[in-house]
Amino acid sequence: MEPLTNQPIDPAAVATAERQTLSPMSERRMRRLLDVLCDGTRLKIVRALRDNQLAASDLARILGRSRSATSQHLRVLREAEIVEPSRHGNVVRYRLASDINAEILKDVGRAFDRLDPGTAA
Repeated sequence: MEPLTNQPIDPAAVATAERQTLSPMSERRMRRLLDVLCDGTRLKIVRALRDNQLAASDLARILGRSRSATSQHLRVLREAEIVEPSRHGNVVRYRLASDINAEILKDVGRAFDRLDPGTAA
C-alpha cells in the first residue's frame, strides 16, 4: 500500500470533497435508508406510493403478497421514516414521507426513470 502524502495533487478538489463528506449522523441515516431499500418488495412499495396513498390491502394486491407480509414491509419502511400512515375512518392509508428521505427517493426515482422511460410519472 502506498503511503499518504502530505500535499494533495489537487487541493481545491480535495477541499471540495472534504466539505461534501457526510457527518457521522447523516452517514448513518443514509446507510439505514439504503439498507431498507435493498429489498425488492420495499422498492415496489415505494414506487407504488410515489403518487398515491394506498391501504396495506391494496398494496398487497399490487405486490401479489399477503396482507401480513406487506404489513411487515410497511413496518420497516415506517421505522425508517420512509412512509407515513394516515387513518381515514377505519382504513389506514400509506404515503411517502415528506422529509429528506422523500427528496432522496424522488431523486433516485428520477434517475431510474431515465433507465426505464416507460415508468416515468
